[in-house]
Amino acid sequence: MTTTTASAGPAPTAAPPRDPTAAPRHPGAPPLPKPVAPLYERVRAGREFSANVRSTVDVLWVLYDRILRVTPESVDDPGRDRFLLSKGHAVAGYYAVLAAKGFVPADWLDDQGGPASRLGEHPDRVLVPGVEIGSGSLGHGLGLGVGTALGLRAQGLLMPRVHVLLGDAELDEGSNHEAIAYAGATGLGSLTAIVVDNGSATHGWAGGAAARFTVNGWTATTVDGHDHDALHTALTGHDNHRPHVVVAVVDQGE
Repeated sequence: MTTTTASAGPAPTAAPPRDPTAAPRHPGAPPLPKPVAPLYERVRAGREFSANVRSTVDVLWVLYDRILRVTPESVDDPGRDRFLLSKGHAVAGYYAVLAAKGFVPADWLDDQGGPASRLGEHPDRVLVPGVEIGSGSLGHGLGLGVGTALGLRAQGLLMPRVHVLLGDAELDEGSNHEAIAYAGATGLGSLTAIVVDNGSATHGWAGGAAARFTVNGWTATTVDGHDHDALHTALTGHDNHRPHVVVAVVDQGE
């Protein structure tokens, strides 16, 4: 189920078509990235997170460790890459990754969600260093990413890339259809969407999630959402002329 219309290095590991009757590909979920694991447990603080929090961590770690050109010192640099978390309810793993990379102090994790905490149940760009948007209501992140990419292009800032992480269920929202169509029509080559596909979309799409994008002129790659090398290859597989989507397949319900 790999669709790759841009070529860059070896082909990523393809994710097999989803079979709702099949056993999980990652029973018990694979281990967290080592730098993130203790921080994730620190922010969890004995709470039980839903599986969709864990499902984003590998993508987030590959982005911040190997892809994004942004550091704690460059969060206000106009030439930085932008990352927008549209799937805001999966924020706990995001906070752990930000702490692992030095964007926020680790001790902030101890009171995540508390009344005086800067780390709320959804990210807040005013309160959390390195966060680009406040997100919560699903379906808005990709449109904001399109606007960000357009704004950078209008300013002549052609090097920064804009990455947006969203869940497959967000693709049920009409706002995302508009964003996908507009980005394809205007050739927003600096835009990458990452869809964490856990099979929770109500309506689905013939040919899988990637087909929603390729029909509008995007390049697309579908990979195992826990395979770091495959994710890296897919995330760098854009051609800089068309918007690019990486569908990161995880087990159903993650």
